[in-house]
Amino acid sequence: MASVLVIRFSAFGDVAMTIPVIYSVARAYPQDRFIFVTKSPFECLFINKPSNIEVIPYGSEVRSKGIIGLHDFIKKINSTYSIDRVADLHNVLRSRQIDFYFKLQGKNVAVISKGRRSKKLLTQRTHKRMEPLESSIERYHQVFRKLGYENSLNFISLFENQKEVKLPSFIPLKKNNIWIGVAPFAQHPGKVYPLEKMHQVIDQMATLEDTEIFLFGGKNEKDQLESWASDYKNVRSMAGKTSIYDELTLISQLDVMVTMDSANMHLASLVNTPVVSIWGATHPYAGFNGYNQNLENVVQLDLPCRPCSVFGNKSCYRKDFACMMGITPEKIVQKVKQITLKDSI
Repeated sequence: MASVLVIRFSAFGDVAMTIPVIYSVARAYPQDRFIFVTKSPFECLFINKPSNIEVIPYGSEVRSKGIIGLHDFIKKINSTYSIDRVADLHNVLRSRQIDFYFKLQGKNVAVISKGRRSKKLLTQRTHKRMEPLESSIERYHQVFRKLGYENSLNFISLFENQKEVKLPSFIPLKKNNIWIGVAPFAQHPGKVYPLEKMHQVIDQMATLEDTEIFLFGGKNEKDQLESWASDYKNVRSMAGKTSIYDELTLISQLDVMVTMDSANMHLASLVNTPVVSIWGATHPYAGFNGYNQNLENVVQLDLPCRPCSVFGNKSCYRKDFACMMGITPEKIVQKVKQITLKDSI
């Protein structure tokens, strides 16, 4: 039995994208043990994990900060689990220090290739190389292949039988109509559809027959989402009301989820829910589309300036945010209808 240290500290969406890979590998190699190190807040993502995966939170548990704290953490992990191999799915300074520690001991260490040069060519202002790059999920899978784990990705959902999933007690509904989720926010402004336009999307979807709409967001977006929900009888805000587990159970029962290029896109992907994703400054070609999501459900505009950023954290140099402003609410609603109302189109 081998003990494999798997490293991916952050961020939320990136950690979520590791799950289809690590679950598939762990199930294919039940004789080995996989110790997944990530930041404490992301531990909650590992629902119904295979028994040979153990998640170790890294954060407040580290007594000392900096290199000393990291070194103490590494020694504790190694003494507890006798690490044989390392899968570095992050490739940042902190993870490379862990890699170096185990390389000195002669352990097999595999590190993710992030394709930084290719992503730079994809996002440069002129002479863009517009071609799809390897997905982050495939890059994660390659790391395990380097360690000798040859298997296919057979992950479907965090909930193996979605029909038996129990909804949170605060959802006083039985699912006998169409359920649509909307997650209108993202970490960076370049990935957020203008709120006035998103309100129009919700307004149009709320008029669809036999439809319930659930709005998802964080505590900072609670007031905005509750304001929207108050305008309609069939729109409910989930902001600040759910744990990650409860949110995932609800998302697993949706017919479709409308999201940005955001963590919620990846949450929906983890429970096998179709996503209509809206892309502005970023582009699916960079490799961050949701696991098993259909590219036909992506909403975006073909502009010569797109993509201008890998992560959506740069200001629009055109100053008009055309990549998002040019997307009509009708285009998004039509994509939703194509998924939920196929017989009526």
